[in-house]
Amino acid sequence: MRFLHTSDWHLGRRFHGEDLTGIQRKVVDHICATARAEGVDALLVAGDIYDRAIPSLDAVRLFSHALEQLADLGIPTIVISGNHDSAHRLGVGASLLSKAGVHLRTDPAQAGTPVLLHDDHGTVAVYGVPYLEPALARTQLDTDEASHRAVLTSALDRIRTDLAARPSGARSVVLAHAFVTGAVGCDSERDITVGGVDHAPAGVFDGIDYVALGHLHGAQRVNSRIHYSGSPLAYSFSEAGHNKSLTLVDLPAHAEPAVTRADLPETLRLPLARLAGRLEDLLADPAHDHLAAAWLDVTLTDIARPYEPMARLKQRFPHTLHLKHMPAVIPGQATDTPTYRDRLLGRSDLDITHDFIAAVRGTQPSQDEAGLLQEAVDELRARAQEKEAV
Repeated sequence: MRFLHTSDWHLGRRFHGEDLTGIQRKVVDHICATARAEGVDALLVAGDIYDRAIPSLDAVRLFSHALEQLADLGIPTIVISGNHDSAHRLGVGASLLSKAGVHLRTDPAQAGTPVLLHDDHGTVAVYGVPYLEPALARTQLDTDEASHRAVLTSALDRIRTDLAARPSGARSVVLAHAFVTGAVGCDSERDITVGGVDHAPAGVFDGIDYVALGHLHGAQRVNSRIHYSGSPLAYSFSEAGHNKSLTLVDLPAHAEPAVTRADLPETLRLPLARLAGRLEDLLADPAHDHLAAAWLDVTLTDIARPYEPMARLKQRFPHTLHLKHMPAVIPGQATDTPTYRDRLLGRSDLDITHDFIAAVRGTQPSQDEAGLLQEAVDELRARAQEKEAV
């Protein structure tokens, strides 16, 4: 059986103010055209359909267009909600859409209920595990611990229980939206850290024939059976070097899946580039002529911040979208202290609260205080998720 695996469409997202609606529509059409051309038996969409829990009207219109295209494919499409989606909003009309072949899986309680497919080798059970916010999903999945590992383990236990009741030799596919240990993220993914633990081990998915993951925007292999498709578009300059693609999966009867990447055409890639150097050099160097139409992330290394650098850059590079000033270090001169942004980079909410306590009173939180801070952070995340779901 052949699948097309994609994820992280982020409909409605903007790129440093640039409207992506037009190219996102072309990407959706390309995904459907690829499904037809490659003769796939089902399409898997592993979460983050929208970029926001309350999407813009243009994003909703684009998803409506996507649903029409998906229904016209004549093959099953299985879609899960991601951490950017409102599960309740995305799941509206799920029963009705399933009659058109589009199966929305947004309720954690349905993780053990598969979409059943069939080929000459027997049954393939496709299970959709939506993004599981630990503070909320622990109740829905009857787990004692609020962690990504705990809630995913509980969901997979339900899947294995259902799979055990299927005919011998039935194959299994799981869609999930999570950060699995060993994978590599980038700047455009929203932090899903809870209590300092955002990773789930790959062993959670032991026994599953293919795991179609979403959340990380770079296509990558966790192991032979677990893959991220990556986002079809770049959503940060950290993805400038990504080779965006769709993932084709051939699932045989008694062997590991064969996974190939179908590169997106150049016409569907954002023209991203990065430049660094002194402003006068960037403005004068003919080696940069080919970047006149590119979307640029520019780092200025001038010792002193130049006058009106963005305005001057845009005279040569009209699509300069992001600018930062990082002065080159003069030999023998001490380096500048890290910026506030640099100090926060890569730190969890809990780490930041600990740092604040230490900065205010000069000592780290006690064990009891750390526990209270942990509860407060988890409660705030749960409330934010509930608010998005309303």
